[in-house]
Formats: sequence, C-alpha cells, structure tokens
Amino acid sequence: MTAQPQKFYSEEEYLEMEREAEYKSEYYRGEIFAMAGAGHNHNRINENISIIVGNYLKGKSCRSYSRDLRVHIHENGLYTYPDFLIVCGENKFRDDKRDTLLNPVVIIEILSESTSDYDRGEKFRFYRSLTSLKEYVTVNSLSVSAEVFRKNEENDLWFLASDAYSLEESIMLSSVDLKLNMTDIYEQTEGILPVKF
Repeated sequence: MTAQPQKFYSEEEYLEMEREAEYKSEYYRGEIFAMAGAGHNHNRINENISIIVGNYLKGKSCRSYSRDLRVHIHENGLYTYPDFLIVCGENKFRDDKRDTLLNPVVIIEILSESTSDYDRGEKFRFYRSLTSLKEYVTVNSLSVSAEVFRKNEENDLWFLASDAYSLEESIMLSSVDLKLNMTDIYEQTEGILPVKF
C-alpha cells in the first residue's frame, strides 16, 4: 500500500469549511485538526468562570467570550478556540465576518488529560506571539490546580505570577483586577482531588 499524500489547506479554505462545520477544528500551517469534546468538569469549570468574570466585567471596557470565538495568531498562523478569553478596548477581527479575534488580553485554557501537555507547552508558546496577550491561565479539570502566567512590564518575558493548589486559595488576574477563588472555579465539579506534592 502507498501512503496517501497529505492535503494542505489555505487559510481561506479552512475558514470557509470551518464556518460551515458542525464541529470545531484548529488550523496550523495548512493542516486541520479536529478538537476533542469536553467532559463534565471541563464544562462546569468553564461555566463557573464565565459567570464570575462576565458579571464582574459588566459596565467595564473589557468583555469575555467562552469557547466558540476563534482566535488567529498572525505571527505563527495558528487558528484556535480558547476555552475562555477576555478582550479590553476595541475588538479586532481578522475580517468582516467578525468570528476570528486577533487581540485577546487574557486567555484561559482548562486542562484535560488529552490536552494538558499541549496547552501548557506548545500552545502556550504559540499564544505568547500575541502582542495583546497579558495573562495566560491554566485551570486543571482533573485536580485542584490553577496557574497564571503574566507578561512583564517590558513585554519581553513571561513568568508564573499566581498559582493555587487548594480550594482555600485564589488566583489573581491583574490585567482586569479580578481575584478568582478556587471554590468558585470548582463549584459543582465532581471527583476532583487536591494536588499531591
């Protein structure tokens, strides 16, 4: 048997197909990657964050989006769907379809067993190319764990700025001046264990 040649797509082909697709896919360097579905805890954490942050941002110049707003990173060509993001000031979109955002200030990814390594490694490296991005947050859906990575004032270095590994702790989103309590993030989740050191 001979291997089938790999099909590569242009950005325009990807966007045309993606806008009609029933399921979301990422795009990187001509390849399209189907995104996995999310489980109960992942969805519960996302909803909890959406409620807390959405209510907090009412009447402010920042707004939040959950799951379905695509982000494009021009510097490396990635198209992806963060679990949660915050934009401050004017939304900047790729085109007049207004479904591909270019300027998130905060991105939150909820880690699962299948995505944890990617979200904490290569995907975070991709996200760091976004000049607008000030904070990148990971929240674990399998154990009580959250980390906030922040860009320094010179915009040339990322560092771990805030972390929490128990329900009694909290994390801080400095770019929007919001403290998130772990008890609120993990409310109504099931079977999540504390991190063992």
